[in-house]
Amino acid sequence: MERLLLVDDEVGLLEMMDAALNLEGFHLVDKATTSHEALNYVRQHQYSVILLDVTLPDMDGYLLCARIREVTNTPIMFLTARTSDLDVLTGLNVGGDDYITKPFKPLEVIARIRAKIRREQNYREPDKSERL
Repeated sequence: MERLLLVDDEVGLLEMMDAALNLEGFHLVDKATTSHEALNYVRQHQYSVILLDVTLPDMDGYLLCARIREVTNTPIMFLTARTSDLDVLTGLNVGGDDYITKPFKPLEVIARIRAKIRREQNYREPDKSERL
């Protein structure tokens, strides 16, 4: 079963994404509203994907991403209102695997989550072309 971590200081957004993810079959979803809380979760669990906001009350999401990268290679998707080219480049350069700006379509985010999970599972399996 896939486990996800959502990190955002907007509780309403966390609840909305949690409900959408549950409807799509993701039932193990941890939610954090601070970087400190998120780091504690990352130290305790293995995640399939982490969704991360940039604007958090105790540390910006870019620094949090770099700290998470010190302990795991789990795919990290930024989900944020920060939309400048510099923001996107910074997010990807600090270790993010995707960058989605708000407002967003929940089903598109879920499709991207599934794509990340599928890609990770394919890395764990032998190359299928060798079997042809």
